[in-house]
Amino acid sequence: MAVTACQGLGFVVSLIGIAGVIAATCMDQWSTQDLYNNPVTAVFNYQGLWRSCVRESSGFTECRGYFTLLGLPAMLQAVRALMIVGIILGAIGLLVSIFALKCIRIGSMEDSAKAKMTLTSGVMFIIAGLCAIAGVSVFANMLVTNFWMSTANMYTGLGGMVQTVQTRYTFGSALFVGWVAGGLTLIGGVMMCIACRGLVPEESNYKTVSYHASGHNVAYKTGGFKASTGFGPSTKNKKIYEGGAHTEDEGQSQPSKYDYV
Repeated sequence: MAVTACQGLGFVVSLIGIAGVIAATCMDQWSTQDLYNNPVTAVFNYQGLWRSCVRESSGFTECRGYFTLLGLPAMLQAVRALMIVGIILGAIGLLVSIFALKCIRIGSMEDSAKAKMTLTSGVMFIIAGLCAIAGVSVFANMLVTNFWMSTANMYTGLGGMVQTVQTRYTFGSALFVGWVAGGLTLIGGVMMCIACRGLVPEESNYKTVSYHASGHNVAYKTGGFKASTGFGPSTKNKKIYEGGAHTEDEGQSQPSKYDYV
């Protein structure tokens, strides 16, 4: 019951995380205009991975897509690739995890096959979450670098007393959605991997039986054996077995004259 609950909860958390990653990728508010010390408030700019938008004070919004691929910064293209890879891996992981759920029976599928599918989907969720977190973090690092570079260039001339108007961008809502969604996807993948251990059938342990060949004048012991020649005139042979020990005296026949004929 605990395994089924862990697997189902991991699936639901991963599903919410993948949905959040898709939403963050499609959102336009990856970077928003910083309004601090900005005298121009009639126009508000914000940018996403696929287009940039301008919203006026009258409520009119105009968006323009990026109609170039080679002209975009390399970091932006890397962020796009990471988010797309995360979405693809997450979608495949969701498809695999649906068939791996213990509450769903498909034909005569064994628990070992479900365990392998659960582990596969969990690994895919973990990689998808890491891709989403990495993509959002790279974009955030790019924003921080550009923000401080723009701030340093705002004050020029007369010992830094003249302020020039420049558009600075700060974190948008899509970044926080991406961080949370990536974390949920990562947690869901870990839960699926944990549930995999409970789905693996236990191996049967068979007790081994050791057989000892019986021999004349051989003393048996636990952990080894000791052989005696038995050619003495009065030899006492001991046979020790696992169930107990007993002594058997056997009289040795003396050689006669007929033995040498």
